[in-house]
Amino acid sequence: MVATSIDELEAETVSSHDRLCELKAFDDSKAGVQGLVENGVTKVPPMFHCGESNLNDHLTSESNSEFSIPLIDLRGIHDDPVLRGDVVGKVRYACEKWGFFQVINHEIPIDVLDEMIKGTCRFHQQDAKVRKEYYTRDPSRKVVYVSNYSLYHEPAANWKDTLGCTMAPHPPEAEELPAVCRDIVVEYSKKVQAFASTLLELLSEALGLNNFHLKEMGCAHGFLLLCHYYPSCPEPELTLGNSKHTDNDFITILLQDQMGGLQVLHDNQWIDVTPIHGALVINIGDLLQLLTNDKFISVQHRVLANDRGPRISVASLFRTEDESLVYGPIKELLSEENPPVYKDVSLKEYTTYYYAKGIGTSGLSHFKL
Repeated sequence: MVATSIDELEAETVSSHDRLCELKAFDDSKAGVQGLVENGVTKVPPMFHCGESNLNDHLTSESNSEFSIPLIDLRGIHDDPVLRGDVVGKVRYACEKWGFFQVINHEIPIDVLDEMIKGTCRFHQQDAKVRKEYYTRDPSRKVVYVSNYSLYHEPAANWKDTLGCTMAPHPPEAEELPAVCRDIVVEYSKKVQAFASTLLELLSEALGLNNFHLKEMGCAHGFLLLCHYYPSCPEPELTLGNSKHTDNDFITILLQDQMGGLQVLHDNQWIDVTPIHGALVINIGDLLQLLTNDKFISVQHRVLANDRGPRISVASLFRTEDESLVYGPIKELLSEENPPVYKDVSLKEYTTYYYAKGIGTSGLSHFKL
């Protein structure tokens, strides 16, 4: 909005002030979106309303059953070299063309996956007084309950609350984790870290590199577990569960329940990521696109709000915690025919720019040569 008169300028200032007051009152409640639902909200508050372009994008999302992200079966990859080679080829295709894929037979037991979903639900549905003890925006805390990490920096808040746990390189003490989900957070984290190691080997091989290459670069050194809770929304046409964005990590491993709502942007269409019980969703982050010189792609994705619910998902973000590290395209992937697309950039420089511009668009273009 551009003010064209004194009256409009004053109205804009008042509107901005009102929004800030609304955001602060919501944040100070420390009860999240779930707190609104528990208090019987029947209308979506203005702070959650999407802009016109996002709403139109939302409303014109058509059924796209003719497309689906690749599904890859990992059974036998440790025992059969021929089968492993076939899987590596499928991983390469998925990373180059989609940036997303689902995996089954990943060796994390389904009962562990189911209990992780239940544990997340228990945390977010427990008494608000208990949840509030964990509510903070202090980035130094290893265990954080918060609604919208970038609440004060985005044009619209998302209909979502999150329990975030920094699980590597220095995990929290057990007693720092919420009692209602402590055991499963520890167990699931160990298993998903082991799987991330296998996944990085497959990704390295898909790039034609030594299978330890990405691990040796520290791509799984840091591990942030985000336990998302999307309460039922009384007016899902007015807001989003998660605005469109790319991930600022190397890889994300996502566990989602059966509710649906996750969509991936592919060929300028929003494609539903259909839940498959026992599957994990994998997506490439911005930093891996940079390392691979655009060979693997980090694509926009979002979550729709829903009047059914709650929807629950658990995202494991793998990255490095050392902000002084400098990353650029992997030298072994470069040649005269494939010169570097990006300059070398420190993790601190990248993350600072990523959050300064807002999370709705990738920051990669800023670092192109």
